[in-house]
Amino acid sequence: MLAAVLRETGAPLSLEQVELDEPGPGEVRVRIEAAGVCHSDLHYVTGDLPAKLPLVVGHEGAGVVEALGPRTTGRVSVGDRVALQWRPRCGECPACVAGNPVLCRFGRVLASSNGLMDGTSRLHAGDETLHHLMGVSCFAERVVVSETSVLAVPDEVPLEIAAISACAVITGVGAVLNAVEHAAGRPLLVIGAGGVGLAAVMGAVLVGADPVVVVDVDPAKLELATAVGASAVLDARDGDVVERVLDLTDGVGVPWAIDAVGSPDTMRQGVSALAPEGTLVAVGLSRTDATVAVPINELVQRQKRVVGSLYGSSNPRIDLPRIFRLYASGKLPLERLVGARRPLTEVNEAFADLRQGGVGRTVLVP
Repeated sequence: MLAAVLRETGAPLSLEQVELDEPGPGEVRVRIEAAGVCHSDLHYVTGDLPAKLPLVVGHEGAGVVEALGPRTTGRVSVGDRVALQWRPRCGECPACVAGNPVLCRFGRVLASSNGLMDGTSRLHAGDETLHHLMGVSCFAERVVVSETSVLAVPDEVPLEIAAISACAVITGVGAVLNAVEHAAGRPLLVIGAGGVGLAAVMGAVLVGADPVVVVDVDPAKLELATAVGASAVLDARDGDVVERVLDLTDGVGVPWAIDAVGSPDTMRQGVSALAPEGTLVAVGLSRTDATVAVPINELVQRQKRVVGSLYGSSNPRIDLPRIFRLYASGKLPLERLVGARRPLTEVNEAFADLRQGGVGRTVLVP
């Protein structure tokens, strides 16, 4: 099958014919129909985030189940349309039992081994082992994944919508639904209008936040943010962001800010724009050694908080079906998030678009 292989960080991906083993116990094989191009993939390509090479990239995907391995539970059947989840779910560790499966202990197994849940790979190029990204590796025509990494998609949801919902949407919308509280009628700031940031805007509109203020450096992205419900948009190149947020909120600041960029500068802006007792929810990733300096007295005297939100602080088996229902009912216009559609053979062009700030989520169609 054809797959996009990262052999050297900073270099273009290699389009190669590779072998995919049959699914093992508790695993399924999925034919990929759509795969979103995410900044997290780019972090691995550039080396900002470490991984074992060679690596088949891609973690935001959806497709059709083609085969079941032994000892699967019957949650899905051959022919089912499914979305792929890049966090495993063992169901037995303290995080899973407590209802926080995005922190499942097997997440560390996937990250440290770049394999599946047993730490081994199903991908090969001749005698050479290829590694998996986040237990998914969907920049390929097919994948073998854990049965816990797939979720059935209703017929009324296009698979490209299911693909982006399983990462960008659940991260952005989920951060609002799960990490933000009592937002109705109160200001909410979103920093960054990429796929995750725009999803957060939709989530903020859904819960009734007002005004919803969006910051970015790209006028086209800000225009799209307005189209999906932002009340006010700020070009970060045109003056002090914090001062303008304060002007929009009568000098008070916002009770909630979501940083969808993951840079020290944007996080510092988010903290400074908070009202007393306000909370910054950090959802964007950066280099593994990146840090942000926050004034201690500002945290203490104004009782501000900074919290992290992985995968939208979600329980995907509950939240992803909820997102699908909201999309089907017209309450989440997720089709607006889809930008260019490219064949898998144009994956390097898709990353070039991402680097240049392309608007909307590029979807690869193997």
